[in-house]
Amino acid sequence: MEDTFQSAYQDELRQLEIAQAQIDGQLAKLRNTPVYTGNDFTEQVLEDTREQRRQRLSRAENEPYFGRLDFQVGTTVSPTPLYIGKVGVNHGDDQEIEQENPLVVDWRAPIASLFYSFTGGLGPASYEAPDGTIEGLVYLKRNLVIRKRILQRVVDTYVRDSDQPAVSDEFLLYRLGENKDNRLRDIVSTIQAEQDQIIRAAKNTALMIQGVAGSGKTTVALHRLAFLLYQYQEQIRAERMIIFAPNQMFLNYISDVLPELGVGNIQQNTYADWAMNLLDLDALLLPPSDMWSIWFESLDNRPVLNDDVSGRYKGSIRFRDWIDQSLEQLGSISVPETDFEAWDGKVLPLQTIHQWFFEEYKHYALAKRKERVLARINRWIEMELKPITNKVKLKDFKQKSSQRLKAYTKKWPELNAFAIYKALFQQGKRGDIFPSDRFDSIPAGVVKQTNATLKKGEIRHEDLAGMLYIHVKLHDIESSSRFDHIVIDEAQDFSPFQVAVLDLFVRNHSFTILGDLSQGIHAYQGIHEWREMQSLFDAPDTAYFALTRSYRSTMEIIDFANGVLKHGVQTDLLAEPVFRSGHQVQVKTVAPEEEVSFIQKAIEQFHQSEYNTTALLTRTLDEARNLHAKLEASGVNVNLIDGSKSEYLGGISVLPVYLSKGLEFDAVLLMDVDSHHYREGAMDAKLLYVGCTRALHELWVLYHGELTPFISN
Repeated sequence: MEDTFQSAYQDELRQLEIAQAQIDGQLAKLRNTPVYTGNDFTEQVLEDTREQRRQRLSRAENEPYFGRLDFQVGTTVSPTPLYIGKVGVNHGDDQEIEQENPLVVDWRAPIASLFYSFTGGLGPASYEAPDGTIEGLVYLKRNLVIRKRILQRVVDTYVRDSDQPAVSDEFLLYRLGENKDNRLRDIVSTIQAEQDQIIRAAKNTALMIQGVAGSGKTTVALHRLAFLLYQYQEQIRAERMIIFAPNQMFLNYISDVLPELGVGNIQQNTYADWAMNLLDLDALLLPPSDMWSIWFESLDNRPVLNDDVSGRYKGSIRFRDWIDQSLEQLGSISVPETDFEAWDGKVLPLQTIHQWFFEEYKHYALAKRKERVLARINRWIEMELKPITNKVKLKDFKQKSSQRLKAYTKKWPELNAFAIYKALFQQGKRGDIFPSDRFDSIPAGVVKQTNATLKKGEIRHEDLAGMLYIHVKLHDIESSSRFDHIVIDEAQDFSPFQVAVLDLFVRNHSFTILGDLSQGIHAYQGIHEWREMQSLFDAPDTAYFALTRSYRSTMEIIDFANGVLKHGVQTDLLAEPVFRSGHQVQVKTVAPEEEVSFIQKAIEQFHQSEYNTTALLTRTLDEARNLHAKLEASGVNVNLIDGSKSEYLGGISVLPVYLSKGLEFDAVLLMDVDSHHYREGAMDAKLLYVGCTRALHELWVLYHGELTPFISN
């Protein structure tokens, strides 16, 4: 066995030397070629090609590949060794990367899918190529770790002629056991078969992914973007793709993955920031909802959540339909019912204005119709002024027509999203342009709260979808604002109306929508089941995948977290851990006066384990601030994450549980896990589950008084 390993290792050392010599030679030649800066178009295209190769070879320079697959196609004499890397590399300057036997195969190439989908067996394997299905036999599947040009690890996960069993999880466990830093990493070398199926799914689909905590759904979505750009490079552009994430810190946390995959220029934003910018609003954006502060910052007197709560209602398709019904007559009453008289005796008949608005420009969005009619009236004035030669009269008529046009323009309704949305909620206003019975089908509390907020020039997060929808109705969508693909992360916290609005901005329903209902801690605005999203699309336009295997945490942590869900949530969305065992979860009673010294000892223990990241997760933000102050006073170097920062720094962090979603840490200390902080109901159980599943290697649960009922003694 040892001899076999040594032989394989020596073979791979020789191959690595060959590959690196090829890459070094090509890269040196390209770097020594002067960069063309002239104006000749042909030379510019050639220089662009050279620069792309420089960048591609630079990424392959130190870590050229991570896997090998020996594949025999049909009746060919012998299997061909294929080396799989983050980028494709050819054998020389003049050969295409997609040649029959490249030096390194790009992981996104069709044949590379075999490396991820093949899990063993003596039967034939196949992959889908542009020319159809290619079938053959796999003789070897090998994982390799190359770091800074040094071959560190060789693991055979399948050998056809061997009596040894496949060890497909051995390499995966090796990678999962590595400690965490302050950035999410790519998973190109460890993509699993079920993840690869999602990554390579068709572009024009609203793809929905229910992924348990630690299933890699965010990373899979990012790899999917890289795949789509490779597979559909003639149809889509990176700058026309966007990732919507819960906050700017999360975007910073995932920021290294796409550059590692050689992908740049993809837009990344929060829904709120994108919407506010598109609407060009100066109004004050308030926190997502009153429920946000009630649920996460108060432990008492929390309300019952139902579909008539403001965030849930205003995120529903019912609310969109209410807006549609209310807006029905807006177009018909937009034109002032009067002739336009530019100056005494010079009249533009209402009939002519009606013809322009309702016939000639009827295919334009409402605000554009208004804009075009007013511009045409202005041109009509200019034409009527041209024959006038008397300078005194001309000056007088110009002045009068200008004043009267301004006055006439004010008679038109103000057609911007904020003004229309505000008018929708105003009750009993003189000159109300909307149906008087429109409030019959909307919860009274929603009307009262929204009206009061908008009067102060303030906007809540749940108002943005409605305003964006009205904006589209008024202005349509500019081509530059449309996307080729949209990724929505933490989608369980999005509302159906938000997604319905985004569908207006994306071509062919091209979505990757991912989340975890078990982490749905924003139930006052998000979804309760995936059918709420699926119902937005026709059946052929949507697909659903469930990722149930968790790669983040040890078996002990996953089992513990599943126990929390079993006690507090009626769900079958439980995580299946990979076989990676670690320390038992520690449940410890700590008196308040001993808390700081206990944490200091725990941090020292984690430091000895060479953990890079530790999180202290509190129930509320106030508690995080208080704990941060105590630790700093005792000399502990610790970062406070309070939602105001855009960068996650790693190290030791103190933050409330609800801000930890999407992040992961080597070790987690969950604070105050007692029956007061985590009492009862699905919301508290889901919040505790989120906290538990942030830990990769160690989870300590601290409490004083009575332990939460979600954890059994």
